[in-house]
Amino acid sequence: MIADDAPSRALRIAAPALIAVLLVAAWQGLVVAYDVPAYIVPSPWVVLQTLIVDRALLADALGVTLGIALTALAIATVLGTLVALVFVQSRWIEMSFFPYAVLLQVTPIVAIAPLIIIWVKDTRIALVLCAVVVAIFPIIANTTLACAASTAPARPVPHVQGEPLAGPDAAADARSPAVLLRRPADRERPRVDRAVVAEFVAGTGGQGAGLAYQILLAGMQLNIPRLFAALFLIAAAGIALFAATVWLSHAVLSRWHESEAGAPE
Repeated sequence: MIADDAPSRALRIAAPALIAVLLVAAWQGLVVAYDVPAYIVPSPWVVLQTLIVDRALLADALGVTLGIALTALAIATVLGTLVALVFVQSRWIEMSFFPYAVLLQVTPIVAIAPLIIIWVKDTRIALVLCAVVVAIFPIIANTTLACAASTAPARPVPHVQGEPLAGPDAAADARSPAVLLRRPADRERPRVDRAVVAEFVAGTGGQGAGLAYQILLAGMQLNIPRLFAALFLIAAAGIALFAATVWLSHAVLSRWHESEAGAPE
């Protein structure tokens, strides 16, 4: 089994990497062939140069954004888990309060953020609270579902033509306005984009600003290479955090929870 899985794991890494190389090569080739100005679409080479030249500025902004994202994740995980534990104590409690959790999720953050910015004087705390508002619902929904599933009596899984029907995981996906995680043992992954959204809505800038402000400033200054560089850092940070949490989840749960049994390392 290990010998069979090794090529599969290598392919899962090599295939996306190959696609990325091909896309970057095509991007570079088209920009050079059509002589596209950097203020419209910079080439990958120009973006790389910008990452090197502006590394100090972008690294500081990335640190701010990551700090907001990770702090919001920690707070949302604790609060969301506590709320879910309260929900599973009584079906009446869940039915009474879960709609308000859904209401919080479907309300646009752009409508809530101005109030948070006004009420909370500290900008960093306000940004963290905005990110928490966006992140907390999937944690509540998944944890409530997982706790309910673990305490419910076992039932036969319905099949259609030999294939099992989607169970509680599909129900969670369907009732959440956001994309929820598919395994009950999973929790929320770090989402850098939520911190970026909070920064965009708050419109904060100056010293100690995050990547969202750098994107806004670069757009106003028509410094498109820096804008692309900031977007690259957001994407790279998100992928790195996601990969780290997948690995950590597997390392912690693989020995005792079936959801991670046989999962790729």
